[in-house]
Amino acid sequence: MPTATLNQIDTHYRDEGDPNGAPVLFINSLGTTLHLWDPILAHLPDGLRILRYDMRGHGESEVPPAPYSMGTLVKDAEALLEHLNVTDALVVGLSIGGMVAQGLAVKRLDLVRAMVLSNTAAKIGSPKMWEERIDAVRTKGLPAMSDDIMLRWFSRDFQTRPELSHWKAMLEATPPEGYAGCCAAIQGTDFYTPTSGLRLPTLGIAGSEDGATPPDLVRETVELIPGARLELLRRTGHLPCVEKPEAYAALLTDFMKETGHV
Repeated sequence: MPTATLNQIDTHYRDEGDPNGAPVLFINSLGTTLHLWDPILAHLPDGLRILRYDMRGHGESEVPPAPYSMGTLVKDAEALLEHLNVTDALVVGLSIGGMVAQGLAVKRLDLVRAMVLSNTAAKIGSPKMWEERIDAVRTKGLPAMSDDIMLRWFSRDFQTRPELSHWKAMLEATPPEGYAGCCAAIQGTDFYTPTSGLRLPTLGIAGSEDGATPPDLVRETVELIPGARLELLRRTGHLPCVEKPEAYAALLTDFMKETGHV
């Protein structure tokens, strides 16, 4: 698997599909790896250049000491696109990945021609909530927290499915230092003002049973950007690309056609 030293750490990434195709950068959520996007790939249009990476502290990327700042996470994404000589990408970010997408668009609009803000917000939770989460991962570890996190991640329907164990194992394998570091980045982020200044094609996606970023929170952020719209996936939680991959890919495909990306 390709690894590059970007922004002073080793970052694991994948660059797949048509090397001359329209680039799509996927940025995953807290406690997941680039494999979060596996379920949707077969349902996307042909001819795309698909870019994915493990956020610092996650998967096969390096785990520097916590805390991390959102500015650092944005710079990681920026460095990857520069390393791959990519501009004008569609950036699809989920949860913390959607925060990184907002920050990247604010900083480097030349790199981002359109974005999908999935199950995310300009500000998520309260500083106290994230402090408690950081304390919990350091004292108890992710396996002790994973049952509660699964309830926030997935709908009632998905809770009974055997695939749940795969995603639970992915979470539990996340390095505690990396998880705590990214919690700190979310804790310190409020993008309401910068995001309200963005002018680019934007699609919001929310899950009706999302326990981490409820639909009203996603809507509030999407409405900051003129012309943006929100799509709601019913009976779906925080990771709709896992629960409803075909429906999720169809929303992305329609958006790509609308914006002329394909």
